[in-house]
Amino acid sequence: MLKQLYIDGQWVTPAQGGQFSCIDPATEETLQHVAAATAQDVDLAVQAARKAFNQGWSQTRGAERADWLEALADKLASKQDALAILEVCDNGKPLPEAQWDISDAIDCFRYYAGLARELDQRQDQPLELPDPRFSCRIRHEPVGVAGQIIPWNYPLLMAAWKVAPALAAGATCVLKPSELTSLTALELAVAASDVGLPAGVLNIVTGLGNEAGAALGAHPDVDKMAFTGSVPTGAKIMSAAAAEIKNISLELGGKSAFIVFDDADVEAAVEWIMFGIFWNQGQVCSATSRLLVQEGIAPRLTERLLDAARRIRIGPGLEPGVQLGPLVSAGQHRKVLSMIEQGKQQATLLTGGKRPGHLPEGYFLEPTIFAEPATDSRLWREEIFGPVLCIRRFKTEAEALQQANDSRFGLAAAVMSADLERSARVANGLRAGIVWVNCSQPTFTQAPWGGMKQSGIGRELGRWGLENYLEVKQVTEYRSQDAWGWYLKQE
Repeated sequence: MLKQLYIDGQWVTPAQGGQFSCIDPATEETLQHVAAATAQDVDLAVQAARKAFNQGWSQTRGAERADWLEALADKLASKQDALAILEVCDNGKPLPEAQWDISDAIDCFRYYAGLARELDQRQDQPLELPDPRFSCRIRHEPVGVAGQIIPWNYPLLMAAWKVAPALAAGATCVLKPSELTSLTALELAVAASDVGLPAGVLNIVTGLGNEAGAALGAHPDVDKMAFTGSVPTGAKIMSAAAAEIKNISLELGGKSAFIVFDDADVEAAVEWIMFGIFWNQGQVCSATSRLLVQEGIAPRLTERLLDAARRIRIGPGLEPGVQLGPLVSAGQHRKVLSMIEQGKQQATLLTGGKRPGHLPEGYFLEPTIFAEPATDSRLWREEIFGPVLCIRRFKTEAEALQQANDSRFGLAAAVMSADLERSARVANGLRAGIVWVNCSQPTFTQAPWGGMKQSGIGRELGRWGLENYLEVKQVTEYRSQDAWGWYLKQE
């Protein structure tokens, strides 16, 4: 049965009747046929969101919106196990990772329910002015209709990161999930329907990026665009938004550095290095894919890292004990393999770099580690988005910091050292929106997420995520009974 679009609280067939297939990356078999929206469908979704915004959702109290968010969280929690399995089949990640993601998505809705309630207390707060004849109050009002485009690496979690704060703020949403992983986003629509979320508040349009995504990004009645994905697509969205002077937030690519100093614990370092590059098959925008190791510890750490990487269990995500699943699609598999082949001319391949011999089907790839790529090579500078790690040695703190910052990206970075003063100094010197000390990749809903340079604009999560969907208004009142008199008394 065809998975339909969710527009204005109804399941609808796309105007042109198009569809595409969602593929299980572990088996290369079709999981589901999904409706492919075009510009006409996107327009209907935007109209529905505008109607819902104008006719009441924007005027609801934060406490009321919080109740809806809690209801969505409860509904998702009631089928948490099934959602995790669906995520594995659609995306490929190991089941424990998917379970973690679904739990985080549920927690995200609950967190923003709390902020929605707090928003009521923030409304109409007085602002002290130097002239007692005037009073001023500050209001926080929803931005309007939000267009939201999410990637395929964390399907339901990325939906939560965008939908939850938008609804908490009083905005309405048109969400476009990736065509590679649309199934759990559609389950969010099922949850919205089941709890009776008012029609048009959340609309989900599945479709191809160059059709549905482009139409959403360019729609003149969308007040804000929020996008997570590649730099080239982010640039197109930014360009389209410029024509309307539209509010945007962009979370784009990364090529994050992980600096390990001589005094770091080797076992702990290896564990966090592995987590930083092999979690989710390396398909993480913040993946710490550039490893900088101080010379004194480099031989021992590299040996231990290679041993651990070669023992990673690779296989379908639903198999017990699997630590590395397939890449998300045939196209992504080809892209990463192509980068590895080029990399062999730019650096020394230490391990991996090919499909595992025992897995002839599925988009599987061995954990891959290169040594000493040139700092101007594609291998070192470009985002690969796969389980590919590059290692370079350094001598001094200044050299490590220079190499880490020598990138067009600035999403994340990590530093590991027993010297906490040095760690703090390096963390302060890193040009990245997220810095981890003695760890890599821990992510909390309460903390801001976003990058510098070409890694994006704005921040998601925490209170910053809510502010993405709010406009600040001042209301200033003249309290005196006398006329202002600036002009009349000049006569």
